[in-house]
This record gives sequence, C-alpha cells and structure tokens, in this order.
Amino acid sequence: MSRANGITIKSTRELDYMREAGRISSQTKAVLKDAIRPGVTSRELDAIAEREIRSLGAVPAFKGLYGFPATICSSFNEEIVHGIPSRRRLEEGDIISIDLGAVVGGFYSDTAFTVGVGRIDEDSQRLIYATEESLRLAVEQTRAGHRVGDIGAAVQTYAEGLGYGVVRQYVGHGIGRSLHEDPSVPNYGTPGRGAQLRVGMTIAIEPMLNLGTWDTRVLDDGWTVVTADGSRSGHFEDTVAVTENGPEVLTA
Repeated sequence: MSRANGITIKSTRELDYMREAGRISSQTKAVLKDAIRPGVTSRELDAIAEREIRSLGAVPAFKGLYGFPATICSSFNEEIVHGIPSRRRLEEGDIISIDLGAVVGGFYSDTAFTVGVGRIDEDSQRLIYATEESLRLAVEQTRAGHRVGDIGAAVQTYAEGLGYGVVRQYVGHGIGRSLHEDPSVPNYGTPGRGAQLRVGMTIAIEPMLNLGTWDTRVLDDGWTVVTADGSRSGHFEDTVAVTENGPEVLTA
C-alpha cells in the first residue's frame, strides 16, 4: 500500500483481498435477494447475512463498527440508509434497501441494493431502476485520470433529469483497510473537479435517490436516516477498483 495526496493506493495482494471480500459480499447479496418476501423480518435477513459471510471465511464489516449492532443495514420505504434490523416484517408493496460488507485479510468491501417486496407500484419500480442505472453511469466514470466530480456529475445529471432528489448529506467514500477512507465521493458535483483517480485506488460509489426532495433527517435511534418529506428512497452501492483497463467492480 502506498499513498497519494492522502489516498491509499492498493498493491496487487491488497486488491486480491478486496476481490475476495467483494465476492463474498456479492454472494451474500444473492442469498438475501432469494430470502426477501412478505412475512420475513429484517432481523431474520440479518441472521442470514451474518451466517453466509462467516461461512465463507469473512467477517461482517458493519457489526460493532462505530457501535452499529448488526451485520446489515435494512432500510424500508422512506428510510434511506443505516436502518437497524428489527422484528418488523416485510409487507407486500414495500421496498427495502440492504447495505452490507465483508472483511478479508483486514480489507473491506461495501455494497447495497434496493428491491421490491412482492408487487410494487410503478413509481417505486422506476425509482429502483433509476438508482441502479445511476450507479452504472457513475462506475463508467471511475477511470484513471478522471476526477471525483465526474462521478458525482454523472449521478446528478441523470437523476435530477428524471426529477429525483439526490441525497447530499450521505456520500460514497474510499475503502480499503478501513470501511471509510479518503476521498469522499458525493453523488453530485462538477466534471473535472475533486480528487483525481489513479490506478490502485478503491472507492465505494453509492447513489441514494429520493422520489421527493433530497433533504433528510435522522430518527431517534441515532442511526436510521429517512427522507424529510416521507417519500421513498433507493440505494445502490458497489466497491470499485481503478485499474489500467478501467473500472473493476469488486462487488458485482
């Protein structure tokens, strides 16, 4: 590992640890998607995720970090991020965002997705599609020589063009030996501005789009972030490495 302007550049061996952490996170996502259905509690999903991550030889990235009590963040409907798993049961028509990560060899992965529970309304379907598409567009900008502002601008231009609120208070980030490293990776910005991307950098890109405004508030539990206007929110995230051949999604 080396550093450039305070940002860590990963060695080949370190990237291999992150690839394995990403693979385990991706496999856990697939298991969770199969388990999401009406009647299941978010606490049950949390247990499934922890069991899967540990069975594959990794450690849950979130549990105990900053005092967070669970393996996954589970956020329903108007909840954006950092929801705490509970006995709340998924209901037909809900949408749920799951955020999770794994640690292998001391290196982190971080990923998130939003899905509908059973049949959902068209606005929620379009929100989920747009949030995932904004992540894809952001990943395309994750190339050596580009800047963090190029990533944020890709999300903002696409999402605001469709009328969605782009969350500003919570952003993507560098990732490696720590879950959160430099640089911050906002989902808004100006092309050509911000930290320059270099081969060996690894970042977590995580657009959060709201059906209403971009403003947020935090519930009394001190963790759960919700939309200020009560509108629904979508969240997708991948851990991405900058390589000589372009972006490599480690959590695909």
